[in-house]
Amino acid sequence: MEVNQALHSVYRRRGLPVLFVLLVLAGGGAAASAQNPSSAANPFYGSVTAKPVSEETLQLSLDEAVSRGLQNNLGLKEAENGEKALQGQKNEALQQFLPTISLSGDTGVYQHNLVTQGFSAGVIGEFASLFPGGVMPAGFSAITRDDLTEGTIHFQQTLFSGPVIAGWKAAGAATKAAFFNKMSARGEVVQQVATAYLHAIAAASEVDNAKALEAADQVQLNHAQAAHAAGTAANLDELRARVQLQAQQQARISAENALEKDLILLKRETGIDPGQKIALTDRAPFSDLAAQTPDEVRALAYTNRQDYQNLQNQVVEYKAIHAAYRSQRLPTLSFGSWYGVDKVNGVGSHGVFVAQGTVSVPLFREAKLRGDTETAQAQLSAVNAQLAGLRDDIDLQVRSALLDVDASSKLVEVARSNLDLTTRALSDETDRVNAGVDDNLPLVTAQATLAAAQNNLVESLYQYNLSKLALARSAGILEQQYRVYLGK
Repeated sequence: MEVNQALHSVYRRRGLPVLFVLLVLAGGGAAASAQNPSSAANPFYGSVTAKPVSEETLQLSLDEAVSRGLQNNLGLKEAENGEKALQGQKNEALQQFLPTISLSGDTGVYQHNLVTQGFSAGVIGEFASLFPGGVMPAGFSAITRDDLTEGTIHFQQTLFSGPVIAGWKAAGAATKAAFFNKMSARGEVVQQVATAYLHAIAAASEVDNAKALEAADQVQLNHAQAAHAAGTAANLDELRARVQLQAQQQARISAENALEKDLILLKRETGIDPGQKIALTDRAPFSDLAAQTPDEVRALAYTNRQDYQNLQNQVVEYKAIHAAYRSQRLPTLSFGSWYGVDKVNGVGSHGVFVAQGTVSVPLFREAKLRGDTETAQAQLSAVNAQLAGLRDDIDLQVRSALLDVDASSKLVEVARSNLDLTTRALSDETDRVNAGVDDNLPLVTAQATLAAAQNNLVESLYQYNLSKLALARSAGILEQQYRVYLGK
């Protein structure tokens, strides 16, 4: 039996290296940082809208957002459907081991012209002696008519075939690879949704900071107007305060616009209608992460990384394919039989039965057999090389993620300290201006410094949480432990 026939049900629509295509989904993390994310370029940026818009504001926590993403994300649904398709093809491959039984039946009226079959009048006359009196019956016609009803049951089973056995093993490995591809896609969804949620939290914090600074600027403008009206401050101080207020109003409008766009992206990734109003119930989480060594995280990754397990199963799959090609030199043993009964003009006949075993032995196809084997070996070598490369990539990703976590943690500490200092500086300068010791120029400078410090802290917290998510993803435990890594 040809190996292409044995593996037909597994690779019918994809060819031998289809799982390389599936790995594209597993490696979607690099696209997460792309500008202007779109589901057209990366399906993990899209989702299936689950519910229509409602009047009520949807209260959305991080856990709820992740849950909705896992239910509705477009990229995950594609991975799930891919797994189902391969499972169906595996069931088709199973049929190669099972007996095939079919039943057929038909009935009909058949008319025969004996002359066309060689029974001319002269030939028929030679049979006259067989009839009583040696005379053909009166009205004997060369045109005959029969009513025929027949039924047949067929049985066919392959008893031994090397390509069929290897094809079944390849189908099982391909199904496992598809499962790990789906699990890797789930990790991608968690990272995408959590990143979008954290970014929206950071944007909301910037809006809150902008509003607080705008309120403080309004108070300062009121104070400057009162002082100018009383003749204790110059008109320049009032102009400075008004310029500062309007600049802060611009910053607040820009921050609100950025927040709305981030919320739309979050809703797009979680299956929420873009027109639905939502309110984020979680604030920016912060917690120190227990120290981990590269060896510890790398050991976790080799055990839990779905893309790594995916490639391992691809190795098993291509080994089976290689074995299937090599086994084409082996004989194939099959068994087939059929049993049929029929009735002619209402009269039943004795049933007929056939049972036969078939042994097929390839005698000489050496060029094709060697070519198939060498092709499969090259594909297996390529997957082994990818597996070795992925081990090095995992080490690189783990070390980079640990460095990012350490650096971003230190940046948060510095940003917190800087915010405390700038808050105290602004308070002291406000007291000096209110006491008439200084004009409001140093005050405007202190307010700008505080705004920058607040934004730096928000950005530092965001980057710290992203680095922890990346570390969990590099270890292959993001879906299970993202709450632990974020300190929720």
